[in-house]
Amino acid sequence: MPLDLARIQALCFDIDGTLNDTDDQFVDQAEPYFKAVRWLLPHQDYERAARHFVMWAEAPGNLLMGIPDRYGFDDELARLAGWLNHLHKAQIKHFRPIPGVAAMLDRLSARYPLAVVSARDEITSREFLRQAGIDHYFKCVAGAQTVQHTKPYPDPIFWAAEQMGIPAANCLMIGDTSVDIRAGRAAGAQTVGVLCGFGVEGDLRRRGANEIVEITPQVADLLLLDASAR
Repeated sequence: MPLDLARIQALCFDIDGTLNDTDDQFVDQAEPYFKAVRWLLPHQDYERAARHFVMWAEAPGNLLMGIPDRYGFDDELARLAGWLNHLHKAQIKHFRPIPGVAAMLDRLSARYPLAVVSARDEITSREFLRQAGIDHYFKCVAGAQTVQHTKPYPDPIFWAAEQMGIPAANCLMIGDTSVDIRAGRAAGAQTVGVLCGFGVEGDLRRRGANEIVEITPQVADLLLLDASAR
């Protein structure tokens, strides 16, 4: 179903693959391992092989994201992940904002309240926003532990909508994976899928995305194209 632009009163953004170029970071991290087994890939482009691996691994990863919430051990896993990140210093320290997102947010924030709805923890979510210089655009940040259940459950969208004073049905969830689309639809919100992250168009459409764009900054053109007429 096409977007009902007149219904949209607030925007919720995912981070990884939507505002942050996470897939390229993961590819860069995976590429050395493919070079180490070059004898298995004698004629392969290592960067391409790493990218295919990341994209392949992402699909089952999305399916697993809701399991800890469902069985009630998401808090324990979050604490374990935080401890491991601290111990091994594995957390990404330098983020890569997708080109054009700051200009997009500047345009959109003049018309809509904005929120982050991420499966990251709130600390690293806010650190990304700070490093990217875009933290001031967002009214609130929903991380993995902000509410009882994270995406693909609708809880963080309900929470963000409440913080912005907007009904969840009048929000637009913008993300790169089926997890984002599922969460948005479960909250009664409309959804836009972006293809600059981990998701693929066919999957996003099957999950019910109202619209698909190639790269996140195109969302501003999509929403503001005829704003003066509304």
